[in-house]
Amino acid sequence: MEDPDGAEDDDFLFRHETGGHDTHAVATLAYVLHPDLKSARSRRLPEHGLAEAVSLAGALPGLEVVGAEVVRLPKVQPGMLFGSGKIAELGARMKALGVGLVLVDGPVSPVQQRNLEKEWGVKLLDRTGLILEIFADRARTREGVLQVELAALSYQRTRLVRAWTHLERQRGGLGFVGGPGETQMEADRRAIDDQVVRIKRQLDKVVKTRELHRSARRKVPFPIVALVGYTNAGKSTLFNRVTGAEVLAKDMLFATLDPTMRGLELPDGRKVILSDTVGFISDLPTQLVAAFRATLEEVLEADLILHVRDISHPESAEQAADVADIMGSLGVKTDTPQFEIWNKLDLVDETARSALEMQADPARGVFALSALTGGGIPALLEAISAAFDQAKAAAVLSLDFSKGKQRAWLHAEGLVDEESQTDEGWVIHLRWTDRQEKAFAAL
Repeated sequence: MEDPDGAEDDDFLFRHETGGHDTHAVATLAYVLHPDLKSARSRRLPEHGLAEAVSLAGALPGLEVVGAEVVRLPKVQPGMLFGSGKIAELGARMKALGVGLVLVDGPVSPVQQRNLEKEWGVKLLDRTGLILEIFADRARTREGVLQVELAALSYQRTRLVRAWTHLERQRGGLGFVGGPGETQMEADRRAIDDQVVRIKRQLDKVVKTRELHRSARRKVPFPIVALVGYTNAGKSTLFNRVTGAEVLAKDMLFATLDPTMRGLELPDGRKVILSDTVGFISDLPTQLVAAFRATLEEVLEADLILHVRDISHPESAEQAADVADIMGSLGVKTDTPQFEIWNKLDLVDETARSALEMQADPARGVFALSALTGGGIPALLEAISAAFDQAKAAAVLSLDFSKGKQRAWLHAEGLVDEESQTDEGWVIHLRWTDRQEKAFAAL
């Protein structure tokens, strides 16, 4: 199906699947607004919310932020979000700067979006749209790309109340950010529904493949240690430091999107699988919480979770609370052991660093360190080894002589404490983790 300008819907909705970026594209000048609504209760200071929104905008290629401000909002105007005086004031400021895109750090209804775009003569993106754009730009694995597209379709379908626009071919991504043309709402809705069906079929195949991989992993008795944390907390830097991997680690929100796993040998020779995951963020779009549940399986199945915090951030405690909320919504088991990692000690002054090091308590699973310099990491690795020693449970197995393969596996894994032989087989005393017990059951 084509629009009046000849742009195909399939290309518009899913350009990210097929194309890279146009290196000759001119940067879009963007203005960031953080609405500070009186009636809305938030654990964040609006100034910090604005700073995060600017960082989000900076994470998207092709955008140049030329202005940003907190807009005090006594109450939301249903049709225009802001009051008429503020709209005129902002419009004049944006026109003087040559702004082409406005990013509103919060929810914007389709009607508000249409009216503000018309009033200001710009494209407008709300927080959900911006995060979806970033995820579309960063997804690398097949499942990651499909999950982003599915989330984007859910978002797009709710916004067909406005004249649907197609974007100029400026860059990859989902294409919320600008351009001419429109199609009929019902035709677009049908096109979106068709694409949803197509993507879900493709995802079903990918999920079956992942299940095979998971089944194979369960037979490997290595514990899974998952890194979680607010975006830009330094998870990838820590991952690289301890594994020697070269995962993208930048001072940028959502530098890691697709999960990465590596084997890690601990100081005592024990082997574990370390998983680096996508960073969490406050007000994560509900579409993405659902869509990326599958990509966070390593967290759901983890034997130990390392919650990495940027302890130098002024709202580190608030970020930690957001991470806890999201893990709860994902269904992470409350009895899964967790360590709290106070990262980026190198960014705090000497007095604060000494205080944090005194407050950290490895006995309670709280570690202060710098992934960048490596300071404090040896103590963390030793604690991880000790945690898995504590997690082992004693068991006694009776195996008949036909179970030679299982007996050999137990010895190969170093689980046997004592063994005796009877007329029927072997009586084996051992200590193992839940994961090792499941691996043994799968033999």
